[in-house]
Amino acid sequence: MKTNQLTNNGPEIIIGIVGPEALNKEIMKALEAFPNFHPVFLNATPSTIVPEVIVTLINKVEVLLFTEFPTYFKTKQLMDCSIPAHYVPLMGTGLYRSLFLIKNQYDSKHLSIDTVEEKYIHHIFYDLGETKYECKSFPKYNQAESIYSIVQFHRENYQEVGSIAITGIQEVSLELSELGIPNVWVTPTYQDMIVSLERALLATEARKNKESQIVFGIIDIDKFDKATEKYTTEHEVQLLKLKFQQMMLNYTKLLDGHLINSGGEEFSFITTRGIFERETRGYKFIPLLNSAKSELGVSLSIGVGFGRSAAEAGSHARMALRQSKELGGNVCYIVREDQSVIGPVDIITDTQYEKYDLSITDAELLEKAEKAGMSAAYMTKLMARVARHKKFDYTAQELASTLTITTRSAHRILLKWMDANLVDIVGEEKITYKGRPRRIYRLSFIMDSNK
Repeated sequence: MKTNQLTNNGPEIIIGIVGPEALNKEIMKALEAFPNFHPVFLNATPSTIVPEVIVTLINKVEVLLFTEFPTYFKTKQLMDCSIPAHYVPLMGTGLYRSLFLIKNQYDSKHLSIDTVEEKYIHHIFYDLGETKYECKSFPKYNQAESIYSIVQFHRENYQEVGSIAITGIQEVSLELSELGIPNVWVTPTYQDMIVSLERALLATEARKNKESQIVFGIIDIDKFDKATEKYTTEHEVQLLKLKFQQMMLNYTKLLDGHLINSGGEEFSFITTRGIFERETRGYKFIPLLNSAKSELGVSLSIGVGFGRSAAEAGSHARMALRQSKELGGNVCYIVREDQSVIGPVDIITDTQYEKYDLSITDAELLEKAEKAGMSAAYMTKLMARVARHKKFDYTAQELASTLTITTRSAHRILLKWMDANLVDIVGEEKITYKGRPRRIYRLSFIMDSNK
């Protein structure tokens, strides 16, 4: 079997299995094909799952697999999982089995469904040549829903038209049975579990490889000469440098990394991707930027590079630092191993960063950049920053604010794009004070790229 080839070698992987106890026997049978997996079971339902218990489990295992989607969904709403988490989807033969039971046991042609996408039900009926069944689906599952509201949904449909309930939640099935409402609990099949376990295995192996990847960072004080103008003596300037160095040492210790003083006002650090990802909360939060501003009164530019070697990571970190400097500092950019860029990462935890690529192979984009007299990487960066706001009609002033550049620079960029036939003038904005109306430009080439 292909699965055995995947799992016969390698160290033991501890996997957390979360779901109703009734599915443990089936999942144990599927686990026989994965000798590397050592399961730790947590019998839980959407009503009983609590963050404290999940945190305890996460501390013991490397990956989580939920055998019911609602429990997985509830967990994701309650907390951020620090390890890969998967669920076993309800589809394929599991649905065929449930619909076969309904067809043979009940005369009703009305169905009420929860947690299973209605389209799968229709596909199966189509395959079976059944056209007389009418389905009513529970609204899309979300954190506000309770087991009670789902039970009520099935109960109302049964009372109105005699619907047979199809549910993916054992708790719902048990309550419906107590109420005397006919129902079928859709459970994952052996093959569904095998596929989900393979996904979980690949996630742990890919994660381990990525987590050990080298991360190189460069930290630079923005406009250091100007920042030290307020200090009257050389002693005070040297004291500032010592405080900055201590801050860098503390931050590098947090990353479990190695600090290098590159000379002057620049420091470099080396760590691993897994630690960096956790400490930045998924590349969203760099507390060092805030600390430098509040404690030392200076802003920093940070460039972080990922790579398959130290040399590659260092080169990418330098590229990332240039991106941070171009934006004016007090931010961090990250260049990954494929030369794609994410950023800016700043001091706000929910920052939505842009993504773009420094390694451009798109012939059409290269041609557009050449027409506009820009590098393809710079063009892509501007496009990413604009597309992040999902707005494509701008005055020069609005574009300047979006790109964090001067209005003069925005005018210059727009003129280049106009000369290259990349933008259109779609109107004018009247202003209350004396002066010429502002032109409104439509960035049609960015709209086309996003489509």
